[in-house]
Amino acid sequence: MLLSSPGSLVATSFESHPGDAAALLAGMLDSAMDGIITVDHTQRVVLYNRAAEKMFGWPRASVLGQPLDRLIPTRFQAGHGEHIRRFASTGVTSRRMGDGTVVHGVRANGEEFPMDASISQLNTADGKLYTVILRDVTDRVRAQEERSAFAAAVNAVREEEKTRVARELHDELAQSLTALKMDAMWLRDQADGAPASAHTKLTEMLAMLDHTIAATRRIAADLRPLLLDDLGLVPAIEWLAHTFEQRTAVVCRLSYDESMELPEPYATAVFRIVQEALANVAKHAGASEADITIERLPGRISLTVRDNGRGFLAGAPRKPQSLGLMGLRERAVLLKGQVEIDSEPGRGTCVKVSIPLADEVTGP
Repeated sequence: MLLSSPGSLVATSFESHPGDAAALLAGMLDSAMDGIITVDHTQRVVLYNRAAEKMFGWPRASVLGQPLDRLIPTRFQAGHGEHIRRFASTGVTSRRMGDGTVVHGVRANGEEFPMDASISQLNTADGKLYTVILRDVTDRVRAQEERSAFAAAVNAVREEEKTRVARELHDELAQSLTALKMDAMWLRDQADGAPASAHTKLTEMLAMLDHTIAATRRIAADLRPLLLDDLGLVPAIEWLAHTFEQRTAVVCRLSYDESMELPEPYATAVFRIVQEALANVAKHAGASEADITIERLPGRISLTVRDNGRGFLAGAPRKPQSLGLMGLRERAVLLKGQVEIDSEPGRGTCVKVSIPLADEVTGP
């Protein structure tokens, strides 16, 4: 940390060796992981450590002696000044970091970012000094925003799924059952007098029953395929790939160990991750081919879904109201897994997922 007049700040504690004390203090502050900034009663910077340099992007020579406003976004400057005046008048000497309050700073390149802050004040012969310890929480805030967005999106998807199932039950099952009831009533009234017509009507009813049974199975399979519970992961993935290819006309190639089997919750997680990855291919990729590879390696499951579609900028911000691959990431994270996404415009997308297996699953 930089000291504009280090001797004056530490002399009360180290009067016998002011120079050594100042050097020691400067070294300690410069080695701190958090940014540390001290301003005087006029809100000009008098201390600015190395971590603050890295955080804000301004070299200390450009900040020392300058108004603190340089490090605060314009829209927050008035509020900051009022906060300092209230803080100075209360007599409270410190505020703790991590109390949930997030403040904002601005880097040398104009980028705003969120910070945790702890502030203290000290009375000196030259006036009050205010010291703030800062921690960049950009990653934490972004993760919180992503989780909130994901939770909202999950609720929206759940409601959409309920709406879809309700519509299919009404449009397919309910109408078919109503028609069958009417036909059954007709048979009751006409069977004795018109046996030939009754035979034709029965044939039509059987065809409608076949359609209704197929619709019921399709709706149930979309919610959760019975294959996954009855026959296991491999047949369920085969069914998923086959159904995807039929619905989208995207050639889907599947590579896996036929003897591979996984207990819960791993089987469901792998199935849903493949399902969501293929859904992204269908919705966004514009691909003609998709390749799925599932391997059980020592201590982990490796899963890759690759397509030859339009691709995208992997580092670009997520579009509003778009889940993208967020749901897939969340499923992997729940099992302490990792997701890597490799994509470029015009070069397709490759999603790689690695999920560690618990000891009782991997065996001795």
